[in-house]
Amino acid sequence: MNFRDYYSVLGVPKNAAQKDIKSAYRKLARKWHPDANPNNAKESEEKFKEISEAYEVLGDAEKRKKYDLLGPDWQQAARQAEQQRRYRTSAGAEDFDFGDLGGRGGNAGPSGFSDFFDMFFSGVGRRQTAGTTSGFAQRGQDLETTIELGLRDTYDGGKKSISLQVEDVCPRCRGTGTENGHLCSQCHGTGRILSVKKFDVTIPKGIGEGQRIRLAGQGGVGLNGGPNGDLYLVVKSPEDATYKRKGDDLYVDLPVSIYDLLLGGEVNVPTLGGPVAMTIPEGTQNNRLLRLSGKGMPHVKGGGAGDQYVRLIGQLPDALSDKEKKLFKELASMRDGKP
Repeated sequence: MNFRDYYSVLGVPKNAAQKDIKSAYRKLARKWHPDANPNNAKESEEKFKEISEAYEVLGDAEKRKKYDLLGPDWQQAARQAEQQRRYRTSAGAEDFDFGDLGGRGGNAGPSGFSDFFDMFFSGVGRRQTAGTTSGFAQRGQDLETTIELGLRDTYDGGKKSISLQVEDVCPRCRGTGTENGHLCSQCHGTGRILSVKKFDVTIPKGIGEGQRIRLAGQGGVGLNGGPNGDLYLVVKSPEDATYKRKGDDLYVDLPVSIYDLLLGGEVNVPTLGGPVAMTIPEGTQNNRLLRLSGKGMPHVKGGGAGDQYVRLIGQLPDALSDKEKKLFKELASMRDGKP
């Protein structure tokens, strides 16, 4: 039985944060997943199993603490554990059934991982007696995914039916990752599968890019009767063809006649709440921003709304008639002070 350096397996330092360990595991799991390596199935399955074993320990705070405590004394601890196992076996009160230390497949224990893992971390093979509990209730894992909402969706808010691909507990192995001492054939040892679920979601008015919508109890399945975790939908908003959003304010470009800029006038401005009449002051410069108060995005909290800013883009007339050209020349001469 060999000591497994789980930190090296995942390529992270011993002081790595849990989020970095999780990120490293996901990256390696995608790379070595058997489905992604059909031409190298045997090696990829072994590598995937090794990665999964490392994350099973380092991804769990209690198991990681135990692993770090073993350190250089792991061999002595292993001998003591084996002696206790043999003693319980001879006394007729065996708690663990690890089989021969050689294991199936050369180094695989009953969990499908290495004998080192089974000796110190696995509950696989534990024999429950009448009256014993199956373990403490554990809350399911919180899950997170993205939801794409257009600007109109976030402006109007309200109910929306969506279908999402979410991570769920593998029904075949019930999240253990193993089946009869081998990697689960359905989830390949991850304990999780991707499935499509339909949800009825309430979209808060004004919700923006990167904000989250919580679906209580729609996350990972709880263990031993524990409650399910929550599912968080992270909003992703594609760029709108008409409006640009900055916080709760909206910006829109509005083509207008140069005559409206020079002489002033009234124009209709598109807003998400419908067209609004706006007065252009006489002598307005090209590209000037005018504000429509309260015509932006609704505030998610506190009521009210942001503003809409309208950029006036002067449009030159085309195909001028001879008379129009003459009048523009006269106007230019007057501006230059010529008679």
